Amino acid sequence: MIGPILVSGLATGAVYALIGITYNVMFSASRVMSFTAGQLGMLGGVLGAFFVLQLGLPWPIGLLLTLACCAVIGLVTEIVAVRPVLGALEQHLYVLSTLAAALMIQQFVAVEYSTEPAPFPRLLDWGSGLADEKFWLPLLACALTIAGLEWMYRRTLVGRAFLAIAEDNFAARALGLPERDLRMLSYAIAGVVGGLAGFAGGQLFLAYFANGAMLNFYGFVPVALGGLGNNRGAVIGGLALGVFQQAASYLVGGVFVSVAVFAVFIIVLLAAPGGLFGAPKARRV
Repeated sequence: MIGPILVSGLATGAVYALIGITYNVMFSASRVMSFTAGQLGMLGGVLGAFFVLQLGLPWPIGLLLTLACCAVIGLVTEIVAVRPVLGALEQHLYVLSTLAAALMIQQFVAVEYSTEPAPFPRLLDWGSGLADEKFWLPLLACALTIAGLEWMYRRTLVGRAFLAIAEDNFAARALGLPERDLRMLSYAIAGVVGGLAGFAGGQLFLAYFANGAMLNFYGFVPVALGGLGNNRGAVIGGLALGVFQQAASYLVGGVFVSVAVFAVFIIVLLAAPGGLFGAPKARRV
């Protein structure tokens, strides 16, 4: 029984990790925790099923269209729900603005698409059993995403500009970096990552409008466990969460799975408020 728990847990955790990375990418350039991250994952599954199953497009084209649509949703989120709040005195209002945007996306999908879970197409039709594509596609997507982001951050000028904005946005603006353009680009990239999470995990989670709220929570847990802004920590936290969730489902099942996740989540945060891999805060003297 260990094999199925481990394989399904790692696959599920890879999707959670990608949503955690979506949170981090948006936060790094804006210092805002946008609660549309889970909705981007939900849209990845819904749009993927729509383009491939309903419109009959080849899955590579369906994937590109899905990622493009999610990138646009990310841009709209920055313009409508984040940018107006950044100049306000009460910047914590982003909690309400991004949550409102998330609810609007969810309700729009429920009205225009369906309120029932819909099947997601098989893409490559490779593997069966524990080697089925629905288990290794999320892991592959997670590995490619973290490798691509690491390359961008370390090898490109745009990536280094992102790091500068994340480290000190005031100093970055003083040096002439286009903060608003970089923030918009980061939300577009976050949309792509979130859409990829939903598309790669579509066979596990199906195309379902309610996945957004679920991914919002389970995608935030790896961020808290791994340390805010730490993508590697989000991956480790997401994979660990997925395995723990599947093990808890086998051992206790039902609603107790969420209770177990909440309990471990609280215990870890009490022991390490900054996350297991978060950098300690420096104190100015």
